[in-house]
Amino acid sequence: MDLQSVITFRATVPISIFAILNHMPLDLTIFKEAAFAFEDDKSALFTSLTGSSAALLFSILRPSCLLLCASEETAAQLYEDALFWSKLLEAEPPVYIQTEGSAERLKGIADLYTAHRKKIIASVDAARSALWQNKDFPLLGMSKDEGADRDGVIRELYGMGYLNVPVVSTQGEISIRGGILDIFPPDSEFPVRVEFFGDEIESLRFFDVDTQLSVKEIEEIWICPAVEPKEGPDLIELLPDHRVIFYEPDDIRRHFTDLDDLMGARKTVSFTALPLEGEGHNCHVKSIAGLGLLRDERKTIEDFVSTINVLRKSYFIVMACSSEGQTKRLKDLFDEQDSDIAVSVNNILNETYSPLATIGELSAGFTFDDAIVLSGTDIFGRRPAFKPVKQSKVSALISSIEDFREGEYLVHEEHGIGVFLGIRKERIGGYEDDFITIEYLGGDKLFVPLERINCIQKYHAPENVRPKVDRMGGKTWEKTRQKVRKKIKDMAENLLKIYAGRTKAEGIAFSEDTELHREFDGFFAYEETPDQLTSINEIKHDMEQPVPMDRLLCGDVGYGKTEVVMRACFKAVFDSRQAAVLVPTTILAEQHYETFNTRFSAFPIRIEFLSRFKSRQEQKQVLAALAAGEIDIIIGTHRLLAKDVSFFNLGLLVIDEEHKFGVADKEKMKALKANVDVLTLSATPIPRTLHMALSGIRGMSTIETPPEDRLAVKSMVTRYTPSIIKEALQHELDRGGQAFFVHNRIFDIYETANSLGVLVPGAKIGVAHGQMNEKELEIVMHKFFQKETNVLVSTSIIGSGLDVASANTI
Repeated sequence: MDLQSVITFRATVPISIFAILNHMPLDLTIFKEAAFAFEDDKSALFTSLTGSSAALLFSILRPSCLLLCASEETAAQLYEDALFWSKLLEAEPPVYIQTEGSAERLKGIADLYTAHRKKIIASVDAARSALWQNKDFPLLGMSKDEGADRDGVIRELYGMGYLNVPVVSTQGEISIRGGILDIFPPDSEFPVRVEFFGDEIESLRFFDVDTQLSVKEIEEIWICPAVEPKEGPDLIELLPDHRVIFYEPDDIRRHFTDLDDLMGARKTVSFTALPLEGEGHNCHVKSIAGLGLLRDERKTIEDFVSTINVLRKSYFIVMACSSEGQTKRLKDLFDEQDSDIAVSVNNILNETYSPLATIGELSAGFTFDDAIVLSGTDIFGRRPAFKPVKQSKVSALISSIEDFREGEYLVHEEHGIGVFLGIRKERIGGYEDDFITIEYLGGDKLFVPLERINCIQKYHAPENVRPKVDRMGGKTWEKTRQKVRKKIKDMAENLLKIYAGRTKAEGIAFSEDTELHREFDGFFAYEETPDQLTSINEIKHDMEQPVPMDRLLCGDVGYGKTEVVMRACFKAVFDSRQAAVLVPTTILAEQHYETFNTRFSAFPIRIEFLSRFKSRQEQKQVLAALAAGEIDIIIGTHRLLAKDVSFFNLGLLVIDEEHKFGVADKEKMKALKANVDVLTLSATPIPRTLHMALSGIRGMSTIETPPEDRLAVKSMVTRYTPSIIKEALQHELDRGGQAFFVHNRIFDIYETANSLGVLVPGAKIGVAHGQMNEKELEIVMHKFFQKETNVLVSTSIIGSGLDVASANTI
């Protein structure tokens, strides 16, 4: 680059960024040159931007830019990458505009109009939705100690799309209670509480949704709208001075054939990962594939460390870990091989030591010149880019209020059973607000503020049972409470005797959770349900006690019991103990094996399974490794209970669906249970097991909360009608799904499969039953798992917790 070029570049790049680019060990010269070419309109195409390098170049650019992606997923990924690089370069972060209907879209739009950011990222779909003209964007400003017409403010909020609710729980809601107005703007983390005194704002403060307690006093606030306009310019029209960048232009034009017509004569620039020779400006960024660093290029995480120790001699290596725990674990892995890495959270571009680990989310790594950038996904495997937002406690309470029906019975903890009359606005002692109104015997009414909803619960009783309504201030409710207290005390005394007997037995006291346990938990791809978290804590607490655990875990199919089991297994293996998972069928054993392998893939834990799917030679090898302590987790059927099975150091036994094992098998289990912790799983526990749990002989954890966004199962009981079966199967297959057809008679199961083939000609049908040899059964199930068949006619062999995500009809 000549002197004039350098001068020009200095004039167009922020001073802070330019200073960093010239004084750091990670040499970004190729990105500086690309930024200069972009600035000076020397090229309309920038190639070889693989991994997250496109986000790095985008973060360096100074001009106002609108970067468009073909899909929302790509836009979100590029935005996360750009946040990482913007932070390192001390550059202004971009604004991300999501698609219409997305929860965060209005927040991005508010930033666009109020923060005046220069760099915008959006999908083409998001960019084509209607917006306001710059001068028409509605904002409602309020300041403390200034005059304001309360009713006028409320009317304006209604006009901006806000919804009036009893208690705000989500963005876009308001709650009106006398002189108090709660508003939850879409662009705010917390709702704001406005207190009026006459026509003057006396107080403004943010408050916590769950606790309703104040978070911070503020002097002023600007409220943005809660809904979007139906008509107006789109994002491309709204930003006529922004340079438009197409990220992967071929993908965009393939999905949006009319986009070039919409752009008209407006110039565009394209970024692509393709290494197009002789076209545009080649950035010479390469993929890290082939260096032996990616998950599918190595056997263990230790191999990754060894490869880095070789490459560090020739490359400056940056490793972006997604959490502090992941970074610490990476450092520990290098320490185990008598190697070291530098760890820096801030100003890492000034670090001179390599390899260098930092904290940040990157989608994928890349290499250029003598540098390698790695993401956490490259190192440890894929994990979720984000987790769903938890539903607030208040939101759950509001749901329970909406479940109440006038005339139903409620129970107040101090006053007893009464009749719910609804939520009514009342003026009490000069204070007007919404109250939950409960009527008691004699017509007395109790007005409960919404803030005290935790004192009330719905009355539960068998159908058609009508409880006796209590009298406010009477003695019947207090007598009832005293009786319950006495029964609870008697039960507690009995449980105390039971537990006193159990404490005499000696078991394994596993160690408390460490950062590595929390890191394993963090790799779970979904948000844990409250019941899952409670069950996990109960099980881990039991495992940390010096007495053997004997706990029952109850939960419906698909409610997340397997994840709870895997965390218990990890806890056992962390303390150098083996874990055994006993399942009732060979198919379930293989599926659990695949699930466990995927979940534990980022950790040096060996998992094997033992069933009739394995040859005798393979079984011998597994048994030898199990006895020698080389296997950490073994999954198997009743084959695990055979005499030739011995463990090196068994610490945890997990039994899935205990009631499906025979009496002889259960006698063999007793020998394994002597001093190890036992966790039993069941969706439908047998009465004896359930009684033992309820009486306290066994601990019990329950998972009653379905995973977020899980739809309720729709059941239909009808006579055998070919037209109904055809409609159900065809509907499932038309949407690309799969179906089970359970037929529990082996003698005519193939005849049934043939008749289904005639009924639904497009169906690819497989047949599975327990009398097939293992190889046949394995082939049939494998084809169904791989979607080579889409209807499986089988006996009840499939009723053992099989997980086929695309099969939604039985």
